[in-house]
Amino acid sequence: MPALPLDELQLTERDPKTGKLRTLPALHPEIKADRSFVLYKPPPAIRDPALVEEFLERAKFIADDLNWLLALPHDKFWCQVIFDETLQKCLDSYLRSAPRKFDVLWDCHPEVHELQKCLHRSVFLTFLRMSTHKESKDHFITPSVFGKIIYNNFLFDIPKILDLCVLFGKGNGLLLQKMIGNIFTQQPSYFSDLDETLPTVLQVFNNILHKCGLQCEGASAEPQKLEEKVSVTAGNMPLQELKDIVLYLCDTCTTLWAFLDVFPLACQTFQKHELASFYELAIPELESAIKKRHYEDNSVFADLWRRISHSRKKMIEVFHILVNRVCLQPILESSCENIQPFIEEFLQIFTSVLQERRFLRDYDELFPVEDDVSLLQQASSALDETRTAYILQAVESAWEGVDRRKGQVVKDPAASDGASAIVESTPEDREDPGAACALEDECAGAAAAPIACVSGVELDSLISQVKDLLPDLGEGFILACLEEYGYNTEQVINNILEEKLVPYLDKLDRRMQRQLKPDPTPLVSSRCNVFQNDEFDVFSRDAVDVSRIQKGKRREKDTTRSLVNDKRLVAEQRQRYSQYSVVLEELPLQPGAAQPFEDYEDEYDDTYDGNQVGANDADSDDELISRRPFTIPQVLRPKGQEEGQETEEEDEEEEEEAEKERTKDHFVQDPAVLRERAEARRQAFLARKGHKHDSSAVVGNAKGHGQNRETQQERRKKEANKSTRANHNRRAMADRKRNKGMIPS
Repeated sequence: MPALPLDELQLTERDPKTGKLRTLPALHPEIKADRSFVLYKPPPAIRDPALVEEFLERAKFIADDLNWLLALPHDKFWCQVIFDETLQKCLDSYLRSAPRKFDVLWDCHPEVHELQKCLHRSVFLTFLRMSTHKESKDHFITPSVFGKIIYNNFLFDIPKILDLCVLFGKGNGLLLQKMIGNIFTQQPSYFSDLDETLPTVLQVFNNILHKCGLQCEGASAEPQKLEEKVSVTAGNMPLQELKDIVLYLCDTCTTLWAFLDVFPLACQTFQKHELASFYELAIPELESAIKKRHYEDNSVFADLWRRISHSRKKMIEVFHILVNRVCLQPILESSCENIQPFIEEFLQIFTSVLQERRFLRDYDELFPVEDDVSLLQQASSALDETRTAYILQAVESAWEGVDRRKGQVVKDPAASDGASAIVESTPEDREDPGAACALEDECAGAAAAPIACVSGVELDSLISQVKDLLPDLGEGFILACLEEYGYNTEQVINNILEEKLVPYLDKLDRRMQRQLKPDPTPLVSSRCNVFQNDEFDVFSRDAVDVSRIQKGKRREKDTTRSLVNDKRLVAEQRQRYSQYSVVLEELPLQPGAAQPFEDYEDEYDDTYDGNQVGANDADSDDELISRRPFTIPQVLRPKGQEEGQETEEEDEEEEEEAEKERTKDHFVQDPAVLRERAEARRQAFLARKGHKHDSSAVVGNAKGHGQNRETQQERRKKEANKSTRANHNRRAMADRKRNKGMIPS
């Protein structure tokens, strides 16, 4: 037998008053348990022991009650949810008062942080179970009845859904999409409630404009009464009122963005809202009021600036979600025949915001309009080029006078659907408050029309321009005025002369001197490399042994080649052997000197002195009595002398060999001899032409030792002229023969 849905199930139990059996529907008020849920209060802003103890006690009660509720069976859970008013008030109080991710707990106690995390998870699981009409095949509610239950008992409404998105959207996007999608699917009446919510959102922005004394040009703007005078503006309103407006705007923009990001179907309802006009009017006025106000505590300024920057970014992202969902996404998913209405809608939206230059510039920084137009050009060939060119030209003109910096949108990483990633940790998702205390230009980004940082010679020039007209002012005071008025010297001089300086500049000493900022750490003393503090570190040593620095391939010592190439011994003996080439027949005597050999006694054996040795030889007397010329060893000969002395001998030997060859009568000459003769003739011809070729120059030195200029020139010549030899000119010779008719065509 199939299980019945909870709305049709009947339970039989005994009446506690009469003791008789009775039949009740499963969803009945008497089945509800008597349990009182307490209201939620946010964590204390300061670490006061009494406040911390109060929060811990209250949060512990709520967490225990919600855990008890989640442990109930299906029928008892729904009876408690439908008929227990204290439970709904407890859940509503948490949705209203729980810290958002842009709120900062400056001094959060660790125990408070842990308990807030557990409570955050229990609340989300409670709403998750309340949005599910079927838990299992045996425990479910009829879908139509489920829609009526949640709608008629106000278990969910549009404000609750908005709070759920902003509190649990980060890290739980997929679960929230299923939750809210199921709610709108089972109860379509929520769409009509969403349409009725739009005027409320519009009224929020109109109230902010009214409080700031700004005129709203929208259709919902109320006419100003004649007797009503605008006396309060964002610049002169009380600080507490300014803080309330900024907080109100930040909460509204963040909530709206979180809801559209989780439930994009709502874009069809919100697309008519003109965010651009409000952005153009309110954001610059609020930013100017925050920057020019004097704060006793710098953390107040940091918090306000962080919230207004967060609001500005979320408004741009909301506009992008609307454009993407209404126009671009259908173009990517539709066929070519159905995209023309969406293209027209895109062009119409951007044409309506072209006059909002500030908004257009900030939107183009995060989401370049040129990329969207390029997508439309690829999707449709019938795109109106005139309108697209007009839109792009308007975007370019919005950037005039401002440094164009393209930003990158960093999307929050989506968590998985696992149990450990169901609920985000609110304190962990806080933005760093220290980042909000940065410089104003860094916080504002390109949307605040940043002025390039002026420093160095340019800053000195601006200070000197003011000092030339107002020499009594100190450079420190002039620098503070320049920073306040965006380095505009004319505005600074005008405000000083007319006594229109902002209050905090009036309090400064006008003779204040400029404080020179210490130079950053020099690069020479702060760098580290492989030569740090060693013998080759030129930054820490004045003298470095250059001889220990090896350039190129290192030469090996004490090898056979190095010993053979060592000519130091030859150079030492060259001077000694050079003296042997000078032979004198007689020694010249100085006047008055004695004979060097007058005391010489020789025991020479003259037995054979009478024999005429060689008298009858055919040799001439000149050859016998002539002295053999001294010959210097070839190793010790200089290069020029070696070539000069051998030239005549080589010529004589060549002539003798040629004569011998002519005397021979060869029928077939030796091919090797013919090749040698041809090579000799070629070398002689090249020598007459002045061509000099040295094959050793082409070979050059060993690799790694560098090549001289001659070797490089010879290699280039060889590369350029190699086509004149071997088989490289076969095509040219073949063409030549063909032109002369030697090869038939």
